[in-house]
Amino acid sequence: MKRIYLITPGPSAVPSFIREALSKELIHHRTEEFRQILKEVCVGLKDIFCTKNPVVIFSSSGTGAMEAGVANFFSPQDKVLVINGGKFGERWRDIAKIYNLQVIELKLEEGCAPLISEVKAILDKEKDIKGVLTTLCETSTATVYDIEGMGKILKDKNAILIVDAISGLGQDKLLSDEWGVDVVVSASQKGLMLPPGLGFLSISEKAKDFLKNSKLPRYYFDLNKALKSYEKDDTPFTPSVSLIVGLEKAIKVIKEEGLEKRWEKFAKLSMATREAAKTLGLEIFSKSPSSSVTAIVSPSNIKASELVKKLRKDWGLSIAAGQDELKDKIFRIAHMGWVNQDDLIVCFSLLEKALRDLGYSFKLGSSLQRFQEVFYG
Repeated sequence: MKRIYLITPGPSAVPSFIREALSKELIHHRTEEFRQILKEVCVGLKDIFCTKNPVVIFSSSGTGAMEAGVANFFSPQDKVLVINGGKFGERWRDIAKIYNLQVIELKLEEGCAPLISEVKAILDKEKDIKGVLTTLCETSTATVYDIEGMGKILKDKNAILIVDAISGLGQDKLLSDEWGVDVVVSASQKGLMLPPGLGFLSISEKAKDFLKNSKLPRYYFDLNKALKSYEKDDTPFTPSVSLIVGLEKAIKVIKEEGLEKRWEKFAKLSMATREAAKTLGLEIFSKSPSSSVTAIVSPSNIKASELVKKLRKDWGLSIAAGQDELKDKIFRIAHMGWVNQDDLIVCFSLLEKALRDLGYSFKLGSSLQRFQEVFYG
């Protein structure tokens, strides 16, 4: 049987100790036993989100949490600024439009982060903007944004900062409270090392005021229901019990390692990945590289989608191609969750094989040497 190497930017690899937790006998969700697990998980999530505010859990994908991040804080025809630098900025835009909001779009060149001066100029001009919807890591281009800078310019404005940290949480530094982030959405299948199925949303006191005045429709994703249950260590609807049991284990492991140490580790893995790719003569796509995922420009004679397909078919290595118009131009290597240096050394070994088979010339073994020089140096 071919071994599977999952080094995609979601879902990420699920380690054996979490798979073991997931396989435990199912317990009922309206019991003291489960409520205690849920309570510990919600406290642990606060530490990972770097917040003292509530972090509620939805049985959904990260996109469900994004939808909750729009539906709970605005009213029809409210004006929002969407930072759109790729596929997931587009998702914010599309959700906002579905909910009949007025969308002002800051469209970025793909691979570029927004300039804080650009964001400020729009907010100064459009004084009735009620929210800024942005990403921590734009996964489609592997680009990290200056969330701290956005928080500073929104601090004294009647608008909230809502951040998609679905891929970035746990790898790209995010100090929610210190930076003035009002709402952070994330999901289980990336930095938290779980299968897909849980969405998360933190909510600040400022955002709670917006929640009180929101007139958009919602039912399942209603934060009023979620927060009422949260206070009782409960959920309004049936939760994903096994995933939450697994999450308890994941949080313990992250806590034992330490969040700061994880940020440092993934920053170093990201740097080593970029340097290894450059040694092969490849270009890094993002001008503001993330610690969660690296986007690499495919050689001009090789379609990225074909490279990704060959790696998966021949050696069981799953990385990701680009999306939409970037499908054949870039490929993406994740360093998130449970991915470590050994996984990435295997990744570059197989990547070299595939590139050579597809007719690309380079010095064999050069990326492996460079990766280790940077990571261990």
